[in-house]
Amino acid sequence: MEESVRSTQEVLESLREALTGVGVVLPSLAVDPLTGAGDEPFPLVDLGRCNVRTAERLASVLRGERPPVGAYVVDVRDGRVGEVMGHLGGRVQLRPLGGGREWDCPPESTGPAPQAEVLRARVRKVNKEGRMPC
Repeated sequence: MEESVRSTQEVLESLREALTGVGVVLPSLAVDPLTGAGDEPFPLVDLGRCNVRTAERLASVLRGERPPVGAYVVDVRDGRVGEVMGHLGGRVQLRPLGGGREWDCPPESTGPAPQAEVLRARVRKVNKEGRMPC
């Protein structure tokens, strides 16, 4: 029993690391308490609940879309930074980090967005929302 639980925990952590590595966080990821506590040789892994954005990102990763939905990328053609909103007709749909009109970009013309730029844009958006009238 002890060996089975430890192996299950190792698999669970491996899955968590793999998902995190592709930018997917499943907050409720855990060993199913009923099958984990019993004599079941292969306890179930409860993937838990997640919001629609996380489910969409997971589906994008599983489909092998590059870059995946939800990733922040730079359009190397002109330096604009955007969030991947989807894939359509062989092109990546990007939205500016602060919101605004989406644009299409060939996947090969995307690169990883600088983390500092993503953080600045997110802070600007939060600050702007804080100043909006109620």
